[in-house]
Amino acid sequence: MNGTIAEHMQKHLDNLTKPRGSLGRLEDLVIKFAALQERVPPRISKKAVYVFAADHGITAEGVSLYPKEVTYQMLLNILSGGAAINALAGGAGTDGASSWDLVAVDAGVAADTTAEDAAVLKLAEVLPPGRRFLNKKIGAGTANFLHQTAMTEIELEEALAAGESLAEDAEKQGYELVAIGDMGIGNTSTAAALLVASGFPLDEVVDRGTGIDSATLNHKRDVIAQAVKKHRPFASPRDILQKVGGYDLAMMAGLILGLRNRKIGCMIDGFPVTSAAYMAYSMDKTVTDYLFAGHLSKVKGHRPVLATMGLEPILDLGMHLGEGTGAVLAGYILELAVKTSNSMASFESAGVSDSSHEEEKY
Repeated sequence: MNGTIAEHMQKHLDNLTKPRGSLGRLEDLVIKFAALQERVPPRISKKAVYVFAADHGITAEGVSLYPKEVTYQMLLNILSGGAAINALAGGAGTDGASSWDLVAVDAGVAADTTAEDAAVLKLAEVLPPGRRFLNKKIGAGTANFLHQTAMTEIELEEALAAGESLAEDAEKQGYELVAIGDMGIGNTSTAAALLVASGFPLDEVVDRGTGIDSATLNHKRDVIAQAVKKHRPFASPRDILQKVGGYDLAMMAGLILGLRNRKIGCMIDGFPVTSAAYMAYSMDKTVTDYLFAGHLSKVKGHRPVLATMGLEPILDLGMHLGEGTGAVLAGYILELAVKTSNSMASFESAGVSDSSHEEEKY
């Protein structure tokens, strides 16, 4: 964190008409955001949530409650405006937090989104302002990593590069804050495999995902254990991503890495997105300078991964939906914290007497 900027931001907050430290973690969030923007006070005037859709070959092993077709169907639902993320990204009115741009990304959906008669393209032609579709497809879903590597080295590099191109897109669009969301049947299995391969205990990170029963959970645990054992040893985070990763998760990692030095904050969502963030963190520890943990997912593996990266979730609402929903909700809190730091009066400008002694923060 930029120490000088952080110190200036702290002084700015301490001079606002409130007891010092009385806004609690809101002040910590604003200080971190100011440091990454190198601006006192910081600002958020435009933001977007990138929702990555992709299929995962591991679903062939029966580890998910839903069929893989749901990934494409939900992509259409998001573009149509009918998903939870659409409702939450819509804003809180002119006097509250502003709406988010919503960017749906095809990272590897097992359906043709390029044909002239594809439903997704028909929807893309009539999308309202602030809603976009980007085709970054690497392939029609990864391979089943129980039996072979999830992707080739070339596909991995293409996914990471596509993620970096999205960081360039964010900068070009003028976003000061981006959130990352996921939509892909089987992605919690892939996310857990990435983490187990990275050294996290199997029982700590494998959970029910969309709500599988106990028998399927045990099966899911066995499949992930067998797959990780099959592909050992792992030479690097890139090697882990190639062998047991997903196009979407690799692309998310590429986006996070691509945000370096762009002065853009990144709000991460639940378990799958956080696993991708962990892979980026494994490649470059400094990404936490601009990463914010949106919420604590109900998925049990989420907490230890956030803790390892030193990220404290902003919200804990028992959510486990995905799509970037938790990240967007937390983004509103960050935006309002930033707005507060910009719009509150100082003691001097308001003609309010400051404390006559050094206040003790608690």
